[in-house]
Amino acid sequence: MNNISRVLVANRGEIAVRIIKACRDLGLETVAALSEADLKSYPAEIADRVICIGPSYSSQSYLNMQAIITAAIGTSSDAIHPGYGFLAEQPELPGLCEKHNLIFIGPQANKIKQMGNKLLARKIVQDLGINVIPGSEKVNNLNNAIALAESIGFPVLLKAAAGGGGRGMRVAMNADELKSAFEAAAGEAQAAFGDDTIYIEKYIPNARHIEVQILADFLGNVVHLGERDCSLQRRYQKVIEEAPAFFLPSELRKKICEAGVLIAKNIQYESAGTVEFILDQDTEKFYFLEMNTRIQVEHPVTEMITGIDIVQEQIKIADKNPISFSQSDVKFNGHAIECRINAESPKTDFLPNPGKITAWLSPQGKKVRVDTHCFSGYFIPPYYDSLLAKIITTGNNRLEAINEMQDSLKEFVISGVETTIPFLQFLIKQTDYYEGRINTRWVEKVLSFFQ
Repeated sequence: MNNISRVLVANRGEIAVRIIKACRDLGLETVAALSEADLKSYPAEIADRVICIGPSYSSQSYLNMQAIITAAIGTSSDAIHPGYGFLAEQPELPGLCEKHNLIFIGPQANKIKQMGNKLLARKIVQDLGINVIPGSEKVNNLNNAIALAESIGFPVLLKAAAGGGGRGMRVAMNADELKSAFEAAAGEAQAAFGDDTIYIEKYIPNARHIEVQILADFLGNVVHLGERDCSLQRRYQKVIEEAPAFFLPSELRKKICEAGVLIAKNIQYESAGTVEFILDQDTEKFYFLEMNTRIQVEHPVTEMITGIDIVQEQIKIADKNPISFSQSDVKFNGHAIECRINAESPKTDFLPNPGKITAWLSPQGKKVRVDTHCFSGYFIPPYYDSLLAKIITTGNNRLEAINEMQDSLKEFVISGVETTIPFLQFLIKQTDYYEGRINTRWVEKVLSFFQ
């Protein structure tokens, strides 16, 4: 490493554990910047040092930029890794890092701004000749929204211009539905992102969500690590992810990956990033959706089929090291599946279920990986995301990976709180999933059959 010897990890949970382990493997010291609720968590145990950045509520800790910058300076850290969520895609944080001579482990502030504004991102990509979903610019009011929707053609999708992660998104099948959807989407966008700007896209009913993992360095080198299928979603939140995307024609796979590289090259991106696309299964046309300028929750499936540690590469790139391999060096082996296990009650509309874990026994094996911050006796705080663990299984092919996942979910014992394990078991046993007959609305459709 050139300039980084100590990293402040400005996050919590499993991603904090993941970053700390990647730093340790690179010989770097770590400082876990944690809220009061997380001071006895697993990241606190394995980091070289712990510093409290505020009270339990994220608005007073993990979202407090000044507290994080002060913590980094006070611990003589060289760099800050934001993980995902919280401040990972807030351009103000890399700006503050630069002001205080700290290295931000992520892209430049202007790249986060470019891709964070969905309308600007659409324009950039459209100018490259890559398809974007037919849609509008900013929608000013309800009458404007109805007129635009009628010109595009129902059904339409209302989306927040300033955000992602499913926040501020609503489907409207007709003008009547659009009226209630418009107010709800704008309200949710304002609450989540402080910006109620809405735009409209054509809604593609039989869609798959395909994303391309990118690495790019300061020399302009850009490589892709293949694509992932993230179509299994509930309320626009991903539930199960796979790599590579299944039943995708090789020529189409190549075009999608090349499009991801072209976008990253064009904006002179530096860091790990993910370019997301919507694939219309009826026409086999793909459309740019958005670019996430951070590490993704589902990055492990890509690591498992490439053997490349994406978090380590992200850190090296931030330290101004060129990518150590070329596109031709990237080899894809087998298939990987990731299931997200949350402390939620599927029987009560996935209500979060914080509390004390009284027993924790995770599956073991050469083809199983579990990324988690949990253990027996751990108290799940009520203040944050309910993600407990990510279980990743591999196989020589998709069928083997599915069978491994079925066995691993059966072996996973978590007591004391309700989890989504039974729901995940239900999903992967469905014939439609097994045979790849799914789309981004499939989980919602089969949800009513879950007992």
